[in-house]
Amino acid sequence: MSDLVRSADATPAENAGAPAGAQESGGESAGTVIVAGLVNLGIAAAKFAAGLISHSSAMLSEAAHSVADTVTEVFLFVALKRGEQPPDEKHPFGYGRETYFWAFIASLTTFLVGAGFSIFQGVTTIVHRTAGGPPLVSYIVLAVSFVLEGVSFLKAVGQVRGAARRWKVSPGRYLASTTDTTVKAVTFEDAAAMVGIVLAALGLLLEQLTGDPLWDGVSALLIGVLLIVVAYILARANMSLLIGQSASPQIEQELRDEIAALPHVDGVPLLLTSVIGPGKILVAAKVDFDDGSTVADIEAVADEAERRLVARHEGVRYVFLDPTAGDGRARAQAHRPTQG
Repeated sequence: MSDLVRSADATPAENAGAPAGAQESGGESAGTVIVAGLVNLGIAAAKFAAGLISHSSAMLSEAAHSVADTVTEVFLFVALKRGEQPPDEKHPFGYGRETYFWAFIASLTTFLVGAGFSIFQGVTTIVHRTAGGPPLVSYIVLAVSFVLEGVSFLKAVGQVRGAARRWKVSPGRYLASTTDTTVKAVTFEDAAAMVGIVLAALGLLLEQLTGDPLWDGVSALLIGVLLIVVAYILARANMSLLIGQSASPQIEQELRDEIAALPHVDGVPLLLTSVIGPGKILVAAKVDFDDGSTVADIEAVADEAERRLVARHEGVRYVFLDPTAGDGRARAQAHRPTQG
């Protein structure tokens, strides 16, 4: 009677836990990605034109930054669409983790390419000290870009705050723990874009005040470093999810308590969770039943466990319960050190 399998589609529910499996609706995430992508495409063209006019390395670096962001949005859009595919015979748990694959590729290729171009521009300017042209056009483009990036950033922040309120956590905690990689990527990208614009403006201003192109090159270098930092943060988050990340300890404890509170259950010696896609959690647990439990009792408990976990914990899609000996042996085995 082992390995009772229960699965169901998740339904929204009130929950005060950390958003280990939280995800906003796919349509909202896609809308965030599309808005950010269109904004970045327009900004990239304007920055490139201004960079050619002013001969500014910082402006050309910012153009590369915006191009990188645009390509990232394309990858994220592909990630959303691929991850929404339903389960099939070859992929019984669906394609949710493919979202993290495309997001991981995006963080590596686009940000690192943008960072490489920016660093190259910065080093070239510092070495050759090539004087730039009139900075007025660049200032105008940077000001307009800052406003447009701000609009995209506010949309992403609004989505994060709304989800954080629903999960009763701070926006920072939600952003750090959410498995919705598209929202996390867009939020970080827009924040980095605004910082990059400020760095480019400072480089232009300092070069204008001192007459030394060194500052323009330093600004380009800092933009490159900024891109590397963002790329590392996003790549690390996506790699963890791609490998198979567990839900937060708080969520796992809540799931364990839900199962342990069921009739005929003496304990839950082992509980494992795995994020199988944005907002999707798989739960597997060994369950100690009391000695008087019948087959009918165990089946009833399995049905009730499925109902409670799915109803009370948003994101739970699959529940696997394994009835095990109620004499503590499973608990001992679960904590036994692995022999090397």
